[in-house]
Amino acid sequence: MTQQNDTTTESRLDRGRRALDAIDGAAGRSVIDALDGIAPDFATYLFEFPFGDIYSRPGLALRDREIATIAALAAMGTAAPQLKVHIEAGLNVGLSRTEITEILMQMAVYAGFPAALNGLFAAKEVFAARAD
Repeated sequence: MTQQNDTTTESRLDRGRRALDAIDGAAGRSVIDALDGIAPDFATYLFEFPFGDIYSRPGLALRDREIATIAALAAMGTAAPQLKVHIEAGLNVGLSRTEITEILMQMAVYAGFPAALNGLFAAKEVFAARAD
């Protein structure tokens, strides 16, 4: 399925690749590359659905989408690698370290202290690895 953009028609795959590069940069690309030897079709699905369809929708800014994603992944408590990728993405789309820390602290209220602690430790790793 293709959608009409401002000036061009682009496939879900192309739109997803563009969105992933803009949002996650190298972190997202490394996830896609890691799937090459085991499930390249799944990489295509990742491009098309989350990034080509959902992230590319109007209605929420990328910054807002990353707030929701960081909160959801932290609340799950089982997705530390993906949480780290999206903490990096949050920084890429304009969230500050303070805002990300506050998002993760907020999770203590709704997801419990263990989920908030795990999220904060994931953020600490991402912040330490990022030379800002």
